[in-house]
Amino acid sequence: MENIILIGMPGVGKSTVGVVLAKSMGYSFIDSDLVIQEKTGKFLHSIIEEEGIDGFNAVENKINSDICAERTVIATGGSAVYGKEAMEHFRSIGTVVYLRLSCNEIAERLGDLNERGVVIREGQTLEELYNERVPLYEKYAAFTVYCGGRSIRDIVGEIKARLS
Repeated sequence: MENIILIGMPGVGKSTVGVVLAKSMGYSFIDSDLVIQEKTGKFLHSIIEEEGIDGFNAVENKINSDICAERTVIATGGSAVYGKEAMEHFRSIGTVVYLRLSCNEIAERLGDLNERGVVIREGQTLEELYNERVPLYEKYAAFTVYCGGRSIRDIVGEIKARLS
């Protein structure tokens, strides 16, 4: 298996699961949000403020499309699925895994959406955002892992079992 790309809503645990999964497999780890900040020299919320949501999505799509990696777990931002080119790139370099939680569980974990830097349109609710993104996560994922009420070890174990 070349790379493992984790997708899902903000707060689902992509970065946390990704680090543990990478360590357990002897893989490298990339957080694509950090790559975006490094390449642009700006915080994500600054890009959103300056470019708007569509502008941010374009920047995210371009940078994610250029990620080159081998034997790496890549944790993406929750909005990565809006980038068709990036998602096709990720599917071509590895296995895309959707980490899923219910909308209520996401809301409990996230708290204040603005503080968390969630890419959400003015007036849009978390539930509306969730319902908009879930079909995209399902479209691009090779498989889905439900994360509610489970330990990181259990989630990592399921991903590894399903990859082999």
